[in-house]
Amino acid sequence: MLILVGDDPARIRSEAALARLCGVCPISAPSGRTNRFRLNRGGNRQANAALYHVEIVRMRTHPPTLDYVAKRTADAKSRGKIIRCLKRYIVREIFNALCRPQKVGLAA
Repeated sequence: MLILVGDDPARIRSEAALARLCGVCPISAPSGRTNRFRLNRGGNRQANAALYHVEIVRMRTHPPTLDYVAKRTADAKSRGKIIRCLKRYIVREIFNALCRPQKVGLAA
């Protein structure tokens, strides 16, 4: 993910831009009255694979993620939809850690 962000993290202006760059932004796929979303197949495939590995490990060991998966499974969501939502959440965390400008306070 560090290679994807590069030397200038300020070039990625929003969490949605990073999601598109990683290929995890939802794409509308309407059919009649049903409005569904599917996963973007574009973007950096290596970054998408890295997100998938992070997500699989979190689904096995991370307690908040396990709670989320149990809740969504009880809501009759498919595993693919759960994975898509978790990838987007992980991208949001990465954006906040790597790309969001940090406020630097002056010591008084």
